[in-house]
Amino acid sequence: MEHRRFLIVVLFLVEATVLIAREPAAVQAANTGSRLTLSAPVRTGGMPLQEALARRASVREFAKRPLDTRELSQLLWAAQGITHGENRRTAPSAGARYPLELYAATADGFFHYEPRGHVLQRLTEADLRPAISIIAVGQRWIAEAAAVFVFAAVSARTAQRYGEARTARYVHIEIGHAAQNLLLQAVALNLGGAPVGAFDDLQMQKALPVPKDHTIYYLVPVGHLR
Repeated sequence: MEHRRFLIVVLFLVEATVLIAREPAAVQAANTGSRLTLSAPVRTGGMPLQEALARRASVREFAKRPLDTRELSQLLWAAQGITHGENRRTAPSAGARYPLELYAATADGFFHYEPRGHVLQRLTEADLRPAISIIAVGQRWIAEAAAVFVFAAVSARTAQRYGEARTARYVHIEIGHAAQNLLLQAVALNLGGAPVGAFDDLQMQKALPVPKDHTIYYLVPVGHLR
């Protein structure tokens, strides 16, 4: 059984390596640098928090239907949007250092979310969901999600204030805050999702067009319910 499991993992990694080897050229060729200004997030009304908590469950089967711009806007804001002041976010951050960087992979490309201005920056038009699913130990349901939200962090921002000893703890806690916000917002929008932490770290960093100091920690695929 263990030998078979090992062979399966090796096959997944080989397939991922082939995709990654092809990906950089595609990313470079399709990099448009276009910016999408999102609609203003809804801050009042909607599903009561108690109901969203009661209904939250991990969903890994999705209808083949993209998120509309309103849904995408609301999910991004729930995870890392600005609520008040110049940079105060929906999720708490130790010392207000805000090390998190949020990305979204959809059929239309791979995007970086900029909380200030509430805009998306397209980094590539390539659909990276299949590559992400393969690197995530072959969890093919990930590729069927309308969007895969990618949580990364620049730990140096937190370390500047708290030092290396506490940084990992604070960054990991903050990612949990933001991911839960996103998952509860998905429920409130009648969407489904599930968190994913199982993937090859090195291969994921190579596959996605993120800066070297943006360490990828967590994935949250989201889609419409079947």
